Amino acid sequence: MTEIVDNQAPPAPPGSRTYNGWTQNDTLEDYSLRYAPKSFRRWTPYVVATTALGGIAYLADFAIGGSIAISHGFSSAMVAILAAAVVIFLTGIPISYYSAKYSIDMDLLTRGAGFGYLGSTLTSVIYASFTFIFFALEGSIMAQALELGLHIPLAVGYIICSLIILPLVVYGMTALSKMQVWTQPIWLVLMVAPFVSIAIQEPGKFSEFTHFAGDSPTGSSISMLGVGAGAGVALSLIAQIGEQVDYLRFMPDKTPENARKWWGAVLSAGPGWVVLGAAKQIGGAFLAFYIAGSVGLSKANEPIQQYVHGFKTFAAPVALGLATFFVILSQIKINSTNAYSGSLSWSNFFSRLTHRHPGRVVYIFLNVGIALALMEGGVFGFLNTVLGFYSNVAIAWIGAVVADLVINKPLKLSPSYIEFKRAHLYNFNPVGFGSMLIASAVSIAAYFEAFGDYGKAYSPFIALFLAMVLSPLFAVLTKGRYYIARVDDLDEPLLGADGLPSGATLTCSVCTTEFERPDMAGCPFHQGAICSLCCSLEKDCHDSCKSGGGSGPVDLAMPAVRSGGGPSPT
Repeated sequence: MTEIVDNQAPPAPPGSRTYNGWTQNDTLEDYSLRYAPKSFRRWTPYVVATTALGGIAYLADFAIGGSIAISHGFSSAMVAILAAAVVIFLTGIPISYYSAKYSIDMDLLTRGAGFGYLGSTLTSVIYASFTFIFFALEGSIMAQALELGLHIPLAVGYIICSLIILPLVVYGMTALSKMQVWTQPIWLVLMVAPFVSIAIQEPGKFSEFTHFAGDSPTGSSISMLGVGAGAGVALSLIAQIGEQVDYLRFMPDKTPENARKWWGAVLSAGPGWVVLGAAKQIGGAFLAFYIAGSVGLSKANEPIQQYVHGFKTFAAPVALGLATFFVILSQIKINSTNAYSGSLSWSNFFSRLTHRHPGRVVYIFLNVGIALALMEGGVFGFLNTVLGFYSNVAIAWIGAVVADLVINKPLKLSPSYIEFKRAHLYNFNPVGFGSMLIASAVSIAAYFEAFGDYGKAYSPFIALFLAMVLSPLFAVLTKGRYYIARVDDLDEPLLGADGLPSGATLTCSVCTTEFERPDMAGCPFHQGAICSLCCSLEKDCHDSCKSGGGSGPVDLAMPAVRSGGGPSPT
């Protein structure tokens, strides 16, 4: 756990930290390591939701659905896709709610939901891995379109698909919100057009689809091994909720006046993404069946092939051009989100390890560079294997977070609020961090057939079950003592008179910049208030402010509800 250092060391004299221009520019930085303040959250629930949903325009769902159907046949594929969708939807509800309520991203949410300050460092890498794996898969799909439509070699196409994303992502939510809102209607029309055309011209194809066997040894009938294996691939998308809440953190505060719109936006753009996602997977399975006779099973899961043949049903002369445009548009929409979310994750990861923050923009290039290397290495050819393995780790992480939000908090085993600041957290909390490690280890062992064929097929469900059980168990065993390392001792309350997060600003004693109260903590080392980023980057204090913290049961109450703005010790 956190090392407690003698608190009697003389405090450091007040200093002034300066950041480079990228870090100081709110439009570029997008509060990548901070609470998103009221002053920046100026978008309506509709715009935030549309921007978040614009990011799920990806075509990997079509490739995933096609791969599952080809590998396991119609019945197993349908059950697998729907089972995974139910799990993803239910786990996404609490994560979306808490992120929108507290205006924090997935990394900050994980910190306060049982992982601790450094414990969430590992999950930052897990999340960053999700963003560059899917950037690589989506970029590969886009490169396939460039090769087929414009005769650009794949290796060159990978580079083009990477570079084209950079200008959009640099300007964060400000640019992405406009791009996603403007392009969404065009994308929706093009996505559904082939299905409408086939339904009109060849309605019998949909009934034929139910007999599609693909390469499955059991044919089109249901196989429990096929269901488990297919669901494992689909469950790799569970970390997509992190990308959704990267946008939902910019939701305006929920008030009686906007409550219905607020909830509608949070549910539709949060867990609701998987409704469209599952529909796209089923659509990809159908299109794989529809074109298998023309292109063969080996290419039937390629979205560019699926849409070229789909558009031929009503626009044969321009089908190739239309399909190429559609794929490029889709991949720009999603890979902008992948690169953006990846930059947030890497920012959080390196700020904690190196105590330096050159700015979110720097990590865009890192994330895109890793994705480009994967593309050049042919990651698309290992689609099922990569996603099946990754889902074990991702679902253990998400399961541990959800268990804290829906079990530990209602049972008062953890604080009722989300504390994300280093000044108030232990480095490691065994409740979430330990649960994730154990659940991941067991499920990965299952994936490598330690528990037989069924254990491998259902390894992601083993990870989810263990994480959900171990989190409350560890919370009881530790009595919640590793959630809060010290009390919030600033005089300014966290909540305003309206019960919402305070918009009052305080000046950071280190960088001398004003930030809103939820982003600030008291710092005895610098003898004043300190913002969460300066606190993260401080390497000389050795966490001396936490001396004596966490010695008793967890403090459950929101700090701001106590008189004086700070909680009394337990």
